[in-house]
Amino acid sequence: MSLFDPSKLSVKFLAPATPFRPIDGRKYTLTHSDQTGELFLSIGNEYDNPSINKYFRDEVIAEWQPQMGEFTLYGKVYVDSGEFDENYSSIRYMIFKKELHLALSAIIYGDQILFSYFPWLLDAPIYIEFESTYPAYRQLLYYGTPRHYLTEAIQTTTI
Repeated sequence: MSLFDPSKLSVKFLAPATPFRPIDGRKYTLTHSDQTGELFLSIGNEYDNPSINKYFRDEVIAEWQPQMGEFTLYGKVYVDSGEFDENYSSIRYMIFKKELHLALSAIIYGDQILFSYFPWLLDAPIYIEFESTYPAYRQLLYYGTPRHYLTEAIQTTTI
């Protein structure tokens, strides 16, 4: 697992989203550079589709969704849609699982102002869906709460 380095994170807000509005439907698009290790987070009412590499499809997307009076951070990663053989899909799946902690740390840290306005979101559940045509890699997994990722990210920046 790669360690989160806040100095490698760039955050941009896509209007009309701001650091504290909206919650409902707030969307995150996290991409990265393999060469530099930089992370690029876009926060908006829509996903930042122009920033997604349509060939590699190695982004992490997520959004706040209301469920039974509470919010859930629901994300997705694209493993395959049948274009890769099962071995390559297995590799993609393992890489996503290995790097999701870093990705979630970047998303939560990058939007930390939102949590100062809505601290109850810190205890919202995070679920990530792995999209795949192969049943072994098509999963919905629980990834804890934003509080864990934000606390850890802040601790690493103060060390």
